Amino acid sequence: MTEKIAVLGAGSWGSMLAEILNENGHEVRLWAHNPAQVQEMNEKHTNQKYIKNFTFSKSLKAYSDLKEAIDGVDDILFIVPSQATRSVAKQVNQILDQLNIKPYIIHGSKGLETGTHERISQVLEAEINPKNRKTVSVISGPSQAEAVAKHDPTLVTAASEDLPSAIHFQKLFMNDYFRVYTNNDIIGVEIGGALKNIIALAAGALYGLGYGDNAKAALMTRGVAEISRLGVSFGANPLTFTGLSGMGDVIVTATSRDSRNWRAGYQLGKGKQLDDIVKDMGMVIEGVATSQAAYDLAQECGVEMPITEAIHSVLNKQETVQEAINKLMTREGRSEIG
Repeated sequence: MTEKIAVLGAGSWGSMLAEILNENGHEVRLWAHNPAQVQEMNEKHTNQKYIKNFTFSKSLKAYSDLKEAIDGVDDILFIVPSQATRSVAKQVNQILDQLNIKPYIIHGSKGLETGTHERISQVLEAEINPKNRKTVSVISGPSQAEAVAKHDPTLVTAASEDLPSAIHFQKLFMNDYFRVYTNNDIIGVEIGGALKNIIALAAGALYGLGYGDNAKAALMTRGVAEISRLGVSFGANPLTFTGLSGMGDVIVTATSRDSRNWRAGYQLGKGKQLDDIVKDMGMVIEGVATSQAAYDLAQECGVEMPITEAIHSVLNKQETVQEAINKLMTREGRSEIG
């Protein structure tokens, strides 16, 4: 099964997913808003800002014209920053109005939209008219792009309320180093993928302060517990959070120095100001915006999320990292379960 696929977003993960699909024999059009990046991909077959020292397949083509990238495709993969998804989706919908195609839609972004607090699939469903698309799915899991570039064995989940759509994308992406499972719990998969970035910020901050493995294990375990509480309150399956898009993604993002959220947290722990971290990173740190959205959701729903609250207070300069840790550790004792 060979398909024409548009991948919208040429960051580290977008370009690597495009490479996987290209290696699997599909015709892939990789769209980026930066013409210089498109030129680099097409002429040098590199993407140095996002994936250093990696050469992409010569058959992978990049585009700066969105309509040209989408024209005639069977599938569209959104992998733009979560806060840019709505604006790109509006443009895609306008283009699809002009084209006689109705593609499957999938995204691989890990975040919540600020303001609306919506999951990315909700944004896509709202902005792309049903007459212009088939179903909306998500691909998520423990998958650092740098490791995938080395063909490190990687397992992820394709989730959709429509199971045949999840199976469709499972077949498109799966190969001998990239294994894809299916799930019909798109709520849980998206919430797990988004909120793990908050835990990664916290993990980096702990390391920056010199804390060790006990603290890291405690953070990840309790982090998954509060992610699950919020997800279940929206109807997610609690078992999803013990899987690839829950615990699996927390483990890799909260322990890998390739994670920009971990690196941002590490610098926070070292006392660097958030504005300077964002400026120096030069890439989107999804956990920053997501922490605000998750904090707001927890307050609205009455869900207890102490780690999220701690990160929120640090990012908003209400507490230092050490003060936030002390507050967490001196909370009133309670049962672990329930």
